[in-house]
Amino acid sequence: MAEARVALITGTSRGIGRGLAEYFLAEGMTVIGCGRRAPDPPLGEGYTHHCLDVADEAAVKGLFRALRQQHGRLDVLINNAGVAGMNHLLLTPIPQVERMLATNVTGTFLFCREAAKLMQRAGRGRIVNLTTVATPLRLAGEAIYASSKAAVESLTRILAHELGPFGITVNAIGPTPIPTALTAGVPEEKLQELTKRQAIRRTATLDDVANVVKFFISPASDFITGQVIYLGGIS
Repeated sequence: MAEARVALITGTSRGIGRGLAEYFLAEGMTVIGCGRRAPDPPLGEGYTHHCLDVADEAAVKGLFRALRQQHGRLDVLINNAGVAGMNHLLLTPIPQVERMLATNVTGTFLFCREAAKLMQRAGRGRIVNLTTVATPLRLAGEAIYASSKAAVESLTRILAHELGPFGITVNAIGPTPIPTALTAGVPEEKLQELTKRQAIRRTATLDDVANVVKFFISPASDFITGQVIYLGGIS
């Protein structure tokens, strides 16, 4: 019997990250997750959780030391952890800016770097970063959030070139809003306005996201890298 693939998913305490952890556990993968707090209720057998801040370099390195000791390899990294915020430029405080950039950009960078070190040894690996449709739509009120995810998209495309020689692919997916804690504070009229700008006018589901992630991490997708796919028909 083939050994289960090992996946690391950030931001698994709730929302999309928790949903992806459940999805890939059901697919038979071994899943390591992390977040500022543990999932409640706990995830099932085959799941290991680390409580940390994804922008804390020492904590991230500690997670990877534990991963190497326990599993010796990493097949898949899904950078899902993210912080959003809706504020006009004139009403955006610096602490909010720093938190979004630390989590969305620094956190993604750290996990990509440490994962690549481990994947390089095996000569293969899959990295999927989460971005947002707020970036191509240039949504007013989300300047820092959209900008932070634009940085993630640029990082994705550059790392695809840097890591391609090691057999590591790097891609990104940009969901439209999904009913999670991240979107709970967004006014309903704002969500409806966004949906009208999509080719397919409905909110996204976890299955929509998991479907694209599953495609990106498939062993057969070794020629797919540097791509950003937005859900819902956003371009």
